[in-house]
Amino acid sequence: MLNRLDLRGVPDPRGRLPRPVVAGDEPVAAVREILADVRARGDEALLELTARLDGVHLERVRVPAADLRSALASTPTDVRDALELARHRIDAHHRTQLRPEVRHDTDGVHIRSYHRPVDRAGCYVPGGRAAYPSTVLMTAVPALVAGVEEVAVCVPPDRATGAVSPVTLAAAAVAGVDEVYAIGGAQAVGALAYGTHSVPAVDVICGPGNKYVALAKQEVAGTVGVAAAFAGPSEVVVLADDTVPPDFAAVDVILQAEHGPDGLAWLVAWDDAVIDAVADAVARLVAAAPRRAEIEATLAEGGYAVLVDSREAAIEVSNLVAPEHLELLCRDAASLVPLVRNAGAIFLGPWSPASVGDYLAGPSHVLPTDGTARFSSALTVDDFLKHHHVITVDGDAFDRIAPAVESLAVAEGLEAHAESIRIRRHLRDERPRATGAGA
Repeated sequence: MLNRLDLRGVPDPRGRLPRPVVAGDEPVAAVREILADVRARGDEALLELTARLDGVHLERVRVPAADLRSALASTPTDVRDALELARHRIDAHHRTQLRPEVRHDTDGVHIRSYHRPVDRAGCYVPGGRAAYPSTVLMTAVPALVAGVEEVAVCVPPDRATGAVSPVTLAAAAVAGVDEVYAIGGAQAVGALAYGTHSVPAVDVICGPGNKYVALAKQEVAGTVGVAAAFAGPSEVVVLADDTVPPDFAAVDVILQAEHGPDGLAWLVAWDDAVIDAVADAVARLVAAAPRRAEIEATLAEGGYAVLVDSREAAIEVSNLVAPEHLELLCRDAASLVPLVRNAGAIFLGPWSPASVGDYLAGPSHVLPTDGTARFSSALTVDDFLKHHHVITVDGDAFDRIAPAVESLAVAEGLEAHAESIRIRRHLRDERPRATGAGA
């Protein structure tokens, strides 16, 4: 079930670590064709692509706001309560990230720094294989906390019903979003980036998706802001030892795999017996899993049991993989955290499965995948904020810094830059010092 990889005695495992190929010429070409079609034909392309790719014939792409309210009213109480709890915890966490205005004065140079939200954000929420109300909350709530006034959510319609999942619509209502569009895939990303008659363009796109969605976001980056790097197929690396029940590690290896193919599901251990016990538990749990086909598709290409020499070697393997989720299921797990350089989110100890982070720990579950945790982080309010600086220089401070500014401008060969200083210096030199100081 899990592909075995023995890295004992391998000082540098870099060349020995396999990865699924997420991108490639064929997917990129397909994505570019879809984006060009949406850009050229707008709503007409969206409706045709939804019929061809999703098997759903729509009359319009926007879901009426009344449908969201109706979905929320019909949601079972326990699910509605869970959505409300998740929204509260996500909101509370992201409010801690808001920073007040900062003023910094240095010898007559006054700097005021503050932030402003983008006008409009687009949240991509996956669908098709499953409903993801959690992703509505994990994307829309941070945007709303940041102060974004218009938040649009795109969700693929269900192939069987032709509609967006009611629980997803209920989550949008709980989040406070009423702009929901029944479109998915690269075409949804194109609609959000370029705008159509029905879907106004946004300033920032966020949210996870399959490889086509992730590639589409890369293609439109620059036209719009794209948050949280490459948020593609799900990944997990589980480090385990004999202090944790094998079923704990096994279920955590497969929990991200049930999202479907192209992801990673890795067990890393430094004990043969742990590898064997967890691998056996994985086989048993997968055999009984309702989403067995999705899990097996992921494990076939991206499921590995990796045997290493030590805890430190296990962390180094994880750092090279740079996984979306890293679980440390071992004794004294906290002592390993300082060694972690690359991971989207880290979960410590037996009672902190990644599923807690997926639903209501607080931080967004939109995390970097495909190795982009080397340089990227989870979705935060900063992804929806622009930071502005207001600089004011008084006269005396100008006198002190002007020579240095002029020297640097001359060194760079930018004469107009230098002249902007000379003109002012000349005026300062001509003013009576008794009345000009500090003016």
